Amino acid sequence: MHKSERLFQLVNLLKGRRLAVTARSLAAHFSVSERTIYRDIQDLQSSGVPIEGEAGIGYVIADYPLPPMMFSYDELTALLLGSKMVSAWTDPELSAHAKSAIAKIEAVLPAHLKQQHEHSPYLVSSFKHGPQQQSFSAKLRAAIETQRCVTLDYKDALQQHSQRVIEPLGLVYWGGKWTLIAFCQLRSDYREFRLDRITAINKNELTYAVSPDKNLNHYVELVKAKYAEEIAQHQGQAPDKSGQ
Repeated sequence: MHKSERLFQLVNLLKGRRLAVTARSLAAHFSVSERTIYRDIQDLQSSGVPIEGEAGIGYVIADYPLPPMMFSYDELTALLLGSKMVSAWTDPELSAHAKSAIAKIEAVLPAHLKQQHEHSPYLVSSFKHGPQQQSFSAKLRAAIETQRCVTLDYKDALQQHSQRVIEPLGLVYWGGKWTLIAFCQLRSDYREFRLDRITAINKNELTYAVSPDKNLNHYVELVKAKYAEEIAQHQGQAPDKSGQ
């Protein structure tokens, strides 16, 4: 483990303890010598971290805000990958914030982590998410946040056009496409609308309220129950190959 990462984890570990932790316990935790822990404690104290205690008794830390950046390589990979997905697959505003976050992360990466990041095996493509879908995503996100209905012009898989007044509840990315989960006022039920099949979105003055049986989590639970039932039925119809 790189020293800078160990120092960060040492602060984090001490912050989570009410009782003093001995240098021996810390050395065992980080697989280093007690002398290394003593040097780390001195370095942290010199940098202003309020660590109290002494050798042979143990150390504690007062309430202290953690520094803004020091992650392991795997943690950074997860953060950067997620930020790149947001940058490529959401609306322009969120994309700009994600790019800003990526720039801040990359600006403070230690040299050894920066080199590893430059050789990351992950690539996030945005070729399926054009300006129109990004614009629709922004309008729908705003409508969801303010709980305002919208009127959708929609084209289904059979190229049939319809217009619906819907209560947008959430946006779900299934891999390759975004889907709007909404409560359709015409059908009085949940409906799914693919963003790439929406042809227009118009605001209206209607508002709506979520409830225990009308919200995104409720929809997800219904979907889970549906698939669990289908799996159970499929398993129950599976032929018995045991010979009995």
